[in-house]
Formats: sequence, C-alpha cells, structure tokens
Amino acid sequence: MKKLIIVFSFISLSIAAQTSTIKGSLTNLEIAKKPIAVALLEAKSKNIVKITTVAKDGIFEFKSIAFGAYLVSLSADGIQDYDSPAFTVDQAQQTIAPIELNTKIKQLEDVKIVAKKPLVEVFADKTVFNVQNSIGAAGLSAFEVLRKAPGVVIDNSENLIVEGKTGVQIYVDGKPSVLAGQDLVNYLKSISSNDVDIVEIITQPSSKYEAAGTAGIVNIKLKKDKKLGANGSVATGYTIGRYARYNNSLSVNNRTKMFNFFGTYSNRFENNYNFINLNRTQSNTVFDSKTETVSNNNINNLKVGVDFFKNAKNTFGFVFNGNFNNNFADGGTRTPITVVGANSPLQVLIASTHVKTRSYNLQQNFNYRYVGNDGKSLSTDLDFGQFDNDRTNYQPNSYFNGSQTILLQEFKYKMNTPININIISLKTDYEQDLLKGKISLGFKTSLVKTDNTFNFYNIINNTDVLDVNRSNQFKFSENINAGYFNFNKKYAKINFQAGIRVEQTISEGNLISTQVNKNNTVNRNYVDYFPSCGITYNQNQNNAWQLNYGRRIERPSYQTLNPFEMQIDELSFQRGNPFLQPQYIDNYKIGHTYKYKLNTTLSYSFINDFFAQITQAEGANKNYIQTKNVATQEVWNLGISYPFAAAKWWDVYFSVNASNSSFKGRDNSFISITQNTFNFYGQNTFSLPKKIKMEVSGWFSSPSVWGGTYRTQSLGSLDLALQKKIFKEKFNLKLTVSDVLFTAPWNGEFSNSDLIIVGNGGQDSRQFRVNLSYNFGNSNLKNTQRNSSIEEENKRI
Repeated sequence: MKKLIIVFSFISLSIAAQTSTIKGSLTNLEIAKKPIAVALLEAKSKNIVKITTVAKDGIFEFKSIAFGAYLVSLSADGIQDYDSPAFTVDQAQQTIAPIELNTKIKQLEDVKIVAKKPLVEVFADKTVFNVQNSIGAAGLSAFEVLRKAPGVVIDNSENLIVEGKTGVQIYVDGKPSVLAGQDLVNYLKSISSNDVDIVEIITQPSSKYEAAGTAGIVNIKLKKDKKLGANGSVATGYTIGRYARYNNSLSVNNRTKMFNFFGTYSNRFENNYNFINLNRTQSNTVFDSKTETVSNNNINNLKVGVDFFKNAKNTFGFVFNGNFNNNFADGGTRTPITVVGANSPLQVLIASTHVKTRSYNLQQNFNYRYVGNDGKSLSTDLDFGQFDNDRTNYQPNSYFNGSQTILLQEFKYKMNTPININIISLKTDYEQDLLKGKISLGFKTSLVKTDNTFNFYNIINNTDVLDVNRSNQFKFSENINAGYFNFNKKYAKINFQAGIRVEQTISEGNLISTQVNKNNTVNRNYVDYFPSCGITYNQNQNNAWQLNYGRRIERPSYQTLNPFEMQIDELSFQRGNPFLQPQYIDNYKIGHTYKYKLNTTLSYSFINDFFAQITQAEGANKNYIQTKNVATQEVWNLGISYPFAAAKWWDVYFSVNASNSSFKGRDNSFISITQNTFNFYGQNTFSLPKKIKMEVSGWFSSPSVWGGTYRTQSLGSLDLALQKKIFKEKFNLKLTVSDVLFTAPWNGEFSNSDLIIVGNGGQDSRQFRVNLSYNFGNSNLKNTQRNSSIEEENKRI
C-alpha cells in the first residue's frame, strides 16, 4: 500500500505545470447596470477555471493559471453575452485584447434559446433516463421511478430485471449500494423522485466498474446544482390512494470561484397498503391465505457536501449522506385449512403481525481529483458507511374450528432482528494518453462487516421467553481487493476498448447458536478475472454499430448465507444456504443506432450457478424457501428504443424488449423451464395551449418467470399527467394519476411434485398526486460542467 501511495504521489508531482497571470480590460463599462464578473474557461472542455470581478476602471486579471488554451466569458444584466476567441497561455504574464461591452438588443429580450434535454439519451456505453423530463415521475420514490426507466422491469417480488436478467447492481451517485434484497428496496423507496436527476442503465460495464451485477448497473444520480452563485429549489407533494402520502424537499447550492457548498433535505410521510393472497395445495390439503398490511413510513434524507477548488487542476471534496427511516406495519392473515374436495374448512388460522422497524444509513466520502491539460487525471476516494436496522415483529397465531366459533389453540411469537453493517473503502484511478489512445488503471480495497442477530421469543403468560433453539447470531466479513487495466483508442471511424479486472474475495461467515451445526463457519478465498471489450463503428451520420463482451459476478447477500431458519409466518419459513456460490455471467451484445435515435440491440447471456428460489414442502402443512445453485440460465434479448417528434406539439418515446429465458436444472429439486417475455414502455408528451403539457405513459410486461420457478402473468400500468408553470413560470405544478386501470397487481403460480401455489398481490398503485416546485436564485448565471470524483461510476461504499 505504501508503495502505491508513493507511486501515485510521484505521478501527481510529475504532471504539475507552470503558471501565468492573465490580464484583460473592458471598454464601454458605463452601460453596465451592475458590477460584472468574468469567467476563465478551458478552451476545449468549456470547464470553468476561475472567476474574477472587474474593477471600476475595467481591469481584471486571473492569477496562477497553468499554461494551456483558454477563453474568457461574461454575462450580465443588460449586456450581450460574450465568449472570446480561444487563446494560448505560454508565458508568465499575458494580456488579452480589450473587450467591448454592447447593450443587449431589446427586440431579443423575450427570446429564449433553450437546449431541451430529451427524455432518453442513448450512448455507446449506456442509456440515460432524464427523470425531470417525465411529468408522471413527480411524487414517486426512486424505486418507483425505475419502473419508468427504459429496459428496466420490476417483478412481483420487487426484483429488478434488465434485458431479461436479474442481478442488477444498484449505484447511487456512482457508488454501489452495500444493501441488498428488501433493505435495498426500502432504501430506494425512501428517496424522493424530486431528488433524482438521471438514471443510467449500463448493461455492458467496462473493467473500470466493479464486476458485481450479472445484469449490469443501474446508477441513480441525485441532483447537484452546478450553477454559479446561490441557487436552490423547494418542492412539496400530496398523494392520495387508499391512504394519503406527503413528500417535501429543499435543495440549496452556493458556488464561488474557490468553494461549492451544496445540501439537500427531503422527507416522505406515507401510509401504504399491500395485499397478498396465496392458495397452497400440500399433502391433500388446501391452505387459502389472504393477507392485508398497512404500513406507516416516516423517512428523512439529508445530503451535504463541499468542493474546494485549490486551482484549475486540483479539487478536494467531502460528502455526507444520511437516510433515516421509522416504519410501523400492521397486517392480518386469514387462512382456511381445507381437505381437497371438501366443502368447508377443518380449521381457520387467524394470524396477525405487528412490525416496528428503525433504520439509518450513513455514508461519508472524502475525495481528491486532479485533471491536467495533457490528458492525465488522478482521483482518490475514501468512503465510510454504516447501516443499522432494528426490527421487532410480534406474531400472534390463533387456530379456530371450521366455523371460526371455537378457539382450538394459540401461539404467540416475537422476533427481534437487529442488523449492523460497517463499510470502509479506498479507491484510486489514473488515466493518461498513450499510443494515441487512453490508458486507465486503478485499484480498490474494501472491507464489509455485518452482524445479524435473530432472537426468537415464545410469549407465555404475557412474558417473552427466549427460545435458544430458534435464535442465533450470524457474523459475516468480506474483503474484496481489485485492480483493473483498460485501454481505449479511436482510429478513423472505429473506437476500440479492452480491459481486464482482477478481484480477490476473502470472506468468513460465523454462526453463533446453541445448535451443533457443521455449517457454523464457512471461509472462502478466491480470485476471479473479468475481461471486457467493445468496438464501436461510426459508419456515417446515420449508422453506428457496436459489439461488446463482458464477464460479471453476482455474490450472495449476507442474509442469504445465514444457515439458520427464519420464520416468515406460522406455516412458512426461509432458510439460508452457507454453501451458496456466486453466480457468473458471460454477456455478448451487438447494437445499431440509426440517426442517433433509433437504437436496436441483440444480446446473449449465459449464467452459471443461477440463484434459484426453491420452495419445498416441510411435513404435512409447512413449507420453506431456500436459494440454491441448481440451475443455469440462457437469455436471448432483442431491445428497441426510439424517441421521435410525431409533430411540433407531440413527442414520443418507446422501448420494447423481447426475451427468451431458458432455465435448466441440475438436480430433481429444480424443474427446467423456458419462457418468452415481452416488455414495453411508452410515453407521449403533448404541448397544449396556454403552455400546458400533458403526458400519457404506460408499461406492460407479458408472462414471465421469477426466480427460475414461479410463472407470473401479464401486468402493466397506464399513467396520465399534466404540467403547468404558474406565477411568471416561477412555480411548476404537476398533476398525475397512476395505474388508471389498476392493472399493476401481479398473479403467479408455482408447482412441483408435492406442492402447488397460486397467488396474487399488489398495493394501492392507483393514486392521484399533486406536486408543486419552485426554483430560486439567479438562473441567468452560467452552468459549469465539472465531473467531481464523487460522480465517478466506479466506487463502492
């Protein structure tokens, strides 16, 4: 480690440059209504280097400027905007030609030239969904926004599917989330769409990215205002479905020539309704359970940070993210238990659940970035994170006779399941020009420690009695060390990139319980190689082709490795699998883009050691779920996306994915299955009179397979939205109706030799939402484009 630090320090010192003082002057200064600021920009990237004010005599200067190519830019009230020709700085003192101020022509005062961002942008390496351009996204959570993202499907168990594959790695602000499963879903549901800027879908990541994520990466980028001066926005929203929900957010930003201070606070206060019905046939008995749950969430998010621009090349930064969530859920289940063919039940199980959850997720990031004029760059990130979740679940279960008039027996349980996760990560990336191309290399080390406690209590005479035979503690640590190399070169119309990533995984799982179990401790130490390569051929202005290959991995979640048995309800259990191996995938993809809009891709993927969700009978009336490596998966996927203007007042975007998934079992616990699936998302945006915009959007998913075992039926949603800017366009009002036809709930079934399950479920997805936002500050100030290290897509908390 010391040697690496010395090497990177030497690189930083070796690429330092000489500096200069640039002087200039303004003439015709008397026409200015207010003091004028002048900005120095890099000639090629247009990135801001320094800002200075103009003295009363019209003189201004920039000190300590590295040699290179620049231009001067200014913008002020009543003055025509001005960008100077590019000039080269190559001496200790340099004076540029005087700049003459001109009065802004009145006839043009009401003319606005707006660079309108499209809803979806397709690039060679990713697809970008501009969330703020979707009216119907207002008032949603970040998780709900993902359903609108092109090519992204969410199944009935809230798993993300991209190009027909599960195993999507979620990034937030370029950093992969350490959370998985329901903890990750709950976190994404706590983020308001008002705080989301864009969603990036990266199906073929290069070696610069971490190898985790068999279906690629979905990166959620939160808002960060880059305008000069003081700016901000405030938003509030109200949603009514079966219950009411409220969301609010405040974002502020103050940028000077040396510092950028930014902060965001948002909250969500909501009541949610969920239902699930499962009809299970087992041992000639039918268990017909119907469950309804109402949960209350109090969610608060806080993000604050600062960037320090030491000079044009060196930037230091710090970011703090905090997510705090209190959840209270009450549910009830009624399960008639009937012999197959009988007209009335033998027994009826009445069960309820009362859950109280408190969680917080804290992340701190320290970063440094150097960007030189000669193509060299160096960035370093040090991250700390802590996730704490304390969950208490009270479950009374009462068995009645078939007419539900006599109580036969009663069992009361309570489960306390605290989880604590600590993370530390260090990462460094370096880039420079080489052989008329660009070479990238870097390393990363991370350490994750998780502590899972499962305390099971029998409640006897209103006293909690710990059941030591059903309680345990599972401690898991994981150290991943990685290094990568990537080379990118453009020759004529061809762009080529190739690289390899090496990752060493060292993990230890330790089960602490009163039971003697040979699986109490599981140690692993393995090294994997992940090659990737891609070729892009820009045939002409109308046609571009791409060919990609990449290998990736999906590691088991910490809770899935816990070998202990956890009770879901009186009759259903979940068992961990300490011998669960990572699943690996090989991705091949060919794509074509026509006129930078119509994008067509064909991909093939092979997944080895697929994470199959196996449901098996336990005795006469119970069943359990366990994840096993008992299958492989092959996926063919054809994807088409196309944004276009049907008329001056009508913009259209649609994306379709048609996939064929084939699951092949390796033992009798898994039945091989093949499924064709079609997914569609479409959005129409209409510009109506009086500057009103209307949006009609919807998604559809045909029958598919979940977890390699459950067949699900078609589902979808139709959404309507209106947008109107009011009070001199300072306020933005959005009205939305989601899932108009109430077609989002799911239906599915599972069967094997001794178990048949038919079920359906959903939530109050049909909602009416009102959202109002207001942007304040000086919107006329120029935007600066700076890619800070915290925005890089190669970090893990």
